[in-house]
Amino acid sequence: MTYRELTRKLRRLDCELDRQARGSHEIWIRRSTRGRTTIPNWGSRDLRSGTVRAILRDLGIEREEFERA
Repeated sequence: MTYRELTRKLRRLDCELDRQARGSHEIWIRRSTRGRTTIPNWGSRDLRSGTVRAILRDLGIEREEFERA
């Protein structure tokens, strides 16, 4: 899954970009739970599955909910 695919789904799940972090990383928040996470913006390179799992855990999003978005 690329950064673009991930962020498109996160936006559908009430998440938004909070601010730019160091380098190619961004801080994202989920408005409903106030969960916060860091997402690497690697362009068209695929994010590792463990990275995506950690992002979802930090934001309080279930895998099934993410897949439906």
